[in-house]
Amino acid sequence: FAFIFSSYNWSYELMERLLKVFIYHDGAKPIFHSPELKGIYASEGWFMKLMEADQNFVVRDPNRAHLFYLPYSARQLEHNLYVPGSNTLDPLSIFMKNYIDMISAKFPYWNRTKGADHFFVACHDWGPYTTKLHDELRKNTIKALCNADVSEGVFIRGRDVSLPETYLKSARRPVRDIGGKPAAERSILAFFAGQMHGRVRPVLVKYWGGKDADMRIYTRIPRQITRRMNYAKHMKSSKYCICPMGYEVNSPRIVEAIYYECVPVIIADNFVLPFDDALDWTAFSVVVAEKDVPRLKEILLAIPESRYITMRSNVKKVQRHFLWHTKPVKYDIFHMILHSVWFSRVNQVHQVEQ
Repeated sequence: FAFIFSSYNWSYELMERLLKVFIYHDGAKPIFHSPELKGIYASEGWFMKLMEADQNFVVRDPNRAHLFYLPYSARQLEHNLYVPGSNTLDPLSIFMKNYIDMISAKFPYWNRTKGADHFFVACHDWGPYTTKLHDELRKNTIKALCNADVSEGVFIRGRDVSLPETYLKSARRPVRDIGGKPAAERSILAFFAGQMHGRVRPVLVKYWGGKDADMRIYTRIPRQITRRMNYAKHMKSSKYCICPMGYEVNSPRIVEAIYYECVPVIIADNFVLPFDDALDWTAFSVVVAEKDVPRLKEILLAIPESRYITMRSNVKKVQRHFLWHTKPVKYDIFHMILHSVWFSRVNQVHQVEQ
């Protein structure tokens, strides 16, 4: 496919043949080993569930491992340790610092690379901030984060991994309700509905909310409309689905748009797109600078129809890279995340050797 970088297939095949991962058993439930499989943070839970059940990559002997997985949940950290109203993440950061101190004292593996061959997967917004009290955890570990924001000094482009945020409604059937109308039947130019979180959405609504029939931009879809056309149906009937950042740069709408075969329009200036080591996002999405929101319709109308049809066709083709399966399938989201972590580590080692 034109949207996959040529080096990716070779690197992926190599990963399938060679990669071995050791999972630390240390760490008590529910913060460790307790995947949450529904909701907007489901990516971290599904990765944990599938990694811990894996028999292909996982080894019991840590001396055979290329990578070491820290199987904790940022969502469970928040749920169990954050004190509501306290406005401090210190209890979560202290917990993580103590955990890394414990495994680095108990086992030799962390200290060999100062954590550079260790990784964790966190979709909760606070994932990056829980690393701040342990320098090696923050600077060296490969962090797979939904909150992949390069402006905050935690996410490191080229080392860390942008984790797709997948909003899953069923823990038993992660793949459901996929697809949408063919290109010719998509009557809405652009659609967004959502709360006014962060800096971009209020600007989007100010310029486009209820002002243009082609631009269906809502804080909430009016009830008289939802009776015949709900949120998912809007996405399935729109050419472009607007995916503005919320409080943080990431949004579950990007993957939702891909599921519903709607071309994602991403508005988040400091966001690193998921799997950018493998996928050419220009082939199936539109990235709009935050300052260009007032020109949004002009930008979309300037895209030729033939280009839109190609992009939408590519959205359908990339879908498989964003789907969770109860038993992982080649090139699915589980393998894509693991490949991004492996690719990061291989590049690090290569740079050291040079």
